[in-house]
Amino acid sequence: MYIRSFGKKAIASVMCTTMLLLASACAADDDSDVVSTSVSFEPINETVTTQDNQEPETTVEAEADGPYVLPDNMYFSELTGEPISKEIENQRPIAVMVDNELKALPHYGTSEADVVYELMNSTANDRITRLMVLVKDWGNIEQLGSIRSTRPTNILLASEWNAVLCHDGGPYYNDQYFEKPWSAHFSGTFSRVNNGKAQEFTEYILNGDLEDNFASHEGEAAYSTTYNEYANPGSHFNFMEYGTELTLSEKYPNTYPATIAALPFPHNQSQLVYNSSTKEYEYYEYDNRHEDADNSAPLSFKNVILQKCSFTQLDEKGYLIYNCINPAETGWYLTNGEAKVIAWSKTSETGPTKYFDDRGEELVINTGKTYIALIPEDTWDTITLQ
Repeated sequence: MYIRSFGKKAIASVMCTTMLLLASACAADDDSDVVSTSVSFEPINETVTTQDNQEPETTVEAEADGPYVLPDNMYFSELTGEPISKEIENQRPIAVMVDNELKALPHYGTSEADVVYELMNSTANDRITRLMVLVKDWGNIEQLGSIRSTRPTNILLASEWNAVLCHDGGPYYNDQYFEKPWSAHFSGTFSRVNNGKAQEFTEYILNGDLEDNFASHEGEAAYSTTYNEYANPGSHFNFMEYGTELTLSEKYPNTYPATIAALPFPHNQSQLVYNSSTKEYEYYEYDNRHEDADNSAPLSFKNVILQKCSFTQLDEKGYLIYNCINPAETGWYLTNGEAKVIAWSKTSETGPTKYFDDRGEELVINTGKTYIALIPEDTWDTITLQ
């Protein structure tokens, strides 16, 4: 209760400041159709009409055969809100560090991810990013990667999900976090694939690797494959009821067009591009749509969350840690080709990041896969939405 009440006051302050800045930007130039936090834009709607002070209804897609009935052998995934096998309900997810350098492409298995994070890996090399992909049903992995090193921020984010972090080494800054009782990780223990590339681009998780790692972790007692006392299952996202659909402009005032989100990552120039046929955002980098080498499926998401976040550079090599434990900061939520200013909060190492709307209530999001990017505070104003 303390976290919730503390966060709501801070969230209200952040949202008020953010909305004032956006209103000022809109007044400066009403003709622009490009959005950023420093460039003017036109909202889809400035008010939402309601009767008797009732909250506007959320769009619901009609079910041909009535409301969805969850089968006895299924449950709603805590990562996507979608039905999956009840056999893995208590299974911990894995969080896999995936190299995002051009030389590492194509990626394998990324389309199987439930949640994908993109974070600046270093301030060097044009702020090159790395992906961290969360997979709940990891028993079905055929090939995933290639895998590279981790940074302290990834350890903190993986801990939110009680996930086992899969990586290949990293700087000594990680050590203090790996010593924590809530930390679990496998490093450099996966398969090498002869793909004609340099050694650093050849490590992948192959079928059976994870079972072997869980069975014998560095010759010591195995990590539990199921959630432990540090878990927060079901506490991250506030999903719509499965089979219903959230349309932001029908629920909230001050929503904005967002069919393209261009992010301030100079090295790979990440973009999320809305596909109106699938109603999902497809991930682009290096001027191409990202496709899984396993099945040619695009890396696509129902939800996109952008979090403004400061960072601390740790040395001259560009190693850093995001200040992701934060009582209240601003962000964007994108779904169905529209965007909404939000706020986010994380109050402890293992506590989940929570998201809030401009009423200070927990944000409701659509069921499906989610992309999350931590955007450096010093480049936040250069995000563009159009």
